[in-house]
Amino acid sequence: FFQNISERTQLKMERRKSPRLAAKARPVYNETALKNNVIEETLPSAVSSIGSSKSVPESKYETGTNWVEGGIDSNIYFFGLIVVSPLLCQVLAFLTSDQMTAEPYLTTLLPTCYADLYGCFHNILLSGLTAGAPTWEAARFLLGFNIVALFLEVFIPGKEECGPETLTGHIPKYVDNGFRHCLVFSFLFYLGSNLGLANLYDFGIMYDVFFPCVTILNIFGLVFCVFLWYKGLHFPSTDDNGSSGSFLADYLWGTELYPRCFGLDLKRFVNCRFSMTFWQLAGLSFFYASYKKHGEIDWGLLFGAISQYLYLCKFFWWEMGYMRSIDIIVDRAGFTIQWGCLVYVPAVYTLHSRFLVKHPSGLSPYLAGAIFVVSLSGVVLNYLADAERDTFRAANGKVKVWGKDPVFIKAQYTVVDPKTGQRKQRQSLLLASGFWGVARHFQYLFELIAAWSWCILANPAKNGVIPLFYAAFLTALLINRAKRDEAKCQKKYGKYYDEYSKKVPYLIVPGVY
Repeated sequence: FFQNISERTQLKMERRKSPRLAAKARPVYNETALKNNVIEETLPSAVSSIGSSKSVPESKYETGTNWVEGGIDSNIYFFGLIVVSPLLCQVLAFLTSDQMTAEPYLTTLLPTCYADLYGCFHNILLSGLTAGAPTWEAARFLLGFNIVALFLEVFIPGKEECGPETLTGHIPKYVDNGFRHCLVFSFLFYLGSNLGLANLYDFGIMYDVFFPCVTILNIFGLVFCVFLWYKGLHFPSTDDNGSSGSFLADYLWGTELYPRCFGLDLKRFVNCRFSMTFWQLAGLSFFYASYKKHGEIDWGLLFGAISQYLYLCKFFWWEMGYMRSIDIIVDRAGFTIQWGCLVYVPAVYTLHSRFLVKHPSGLSPYLAGAIFVVSLSGVVLNYLADAERDTFRAANGKVKVWGKDPVFIKAQYTVVDPKTGQRKQRQSLLLASGFWGVARHFQYLFELIAAWSWCILANPAKNGVIPLFYAAFLTALLINRAKRDEAKCQKKYGKYYDEYSKKVPYLIVPGVY
């Protein structure tokens, strides 16, 4: 199936001779050049005979792709998850809503569904699509949430930072105001609630309107991705754009790397200002809803909410690091990333916390506190690992790592300036000591420690395995991301990355994987 898609995509690209596309130089990979650590900018084959005496074989998703291929055929399992995700999010929202009257445990749900597969599927589908029908209250909440986020994005000052230069010569620029945003937004959310001065809404509103919010976000997200697809093809913000030749591939993977609209960075606003802020406040709002419903403190929910809030404070503090990650510099703004941040993150990343509103963890403050400490250690170590590498790079290797001189590899690679055509030699330092000498993606292990701790705070021994879904998904996601990053670095650094991999043989878990 995927091979046929690939072949049809290539045929369409060869047949397509649009004057607009032919007039622009587009980044493609010359496999020979890649083996020699050269990142080249060439003309598409449709016009290569005009501007060049040699023709370069086309590769999938070549237009605007940075370093590594991506798309619907990069991982069949994630492609399958993507297809069912809109319905999955509706179902997960329904399972944790007040409309769900049955006990949401797989031990009771699976036998019931097995006895009547059609009736089960029909009822779940009907409930997921109708029980969470959009409401004005949910629409007003989302509108207000995003207006405040937009206001803070525009008016909170910060230092200007840059992302890595793309193969077309574009250097993305950002205002580093993420940490200020999260603190001010949190204060305004509290101030506007019944716990603050304004009393405009109940502090537990994020639970009260969650189900219709997911429905609204789902509808908006599907339409928004059509807009992104069309914009990337016809009104791109940079030259890092283009089509694979397949609408399905383009819709899922995206047609543009850095879309902007009226000066607003759409990728950062959706991924960070909405998605991460929603997740950050959701746990606290859910805890308040739980306290109102049961009249007592759920220690598992409270400690989980605090730990996730602190984790996302760390995220916003380190936001510029995220803006240089694979999500931003490789993945285009399509369904996979943008719909994922709009809908999947609110629905799945808060599942374990949301589940506890109706089904308290029952954990004692001592046991919940112990798990909280483990989760916090994961958050802190994750930050320290990222900070260690950032500090090392900023000092150009002239800094102590764990009290010793750092071990690193000077990786040479060549880029071709898209404006002048001249080749330039560049160098990166690959840190192979400290955290980064233990495993090549050791920071992911700490992130997983935090994630599994948050889900365990939902007490799966009492509440079943559904609250573990987020941690299980994140484990698969980070393993996939580590492999994709390996492919990116291998293509970029070649033999130097082979040397680095020999020095640091483990990918994520030292001694295991």
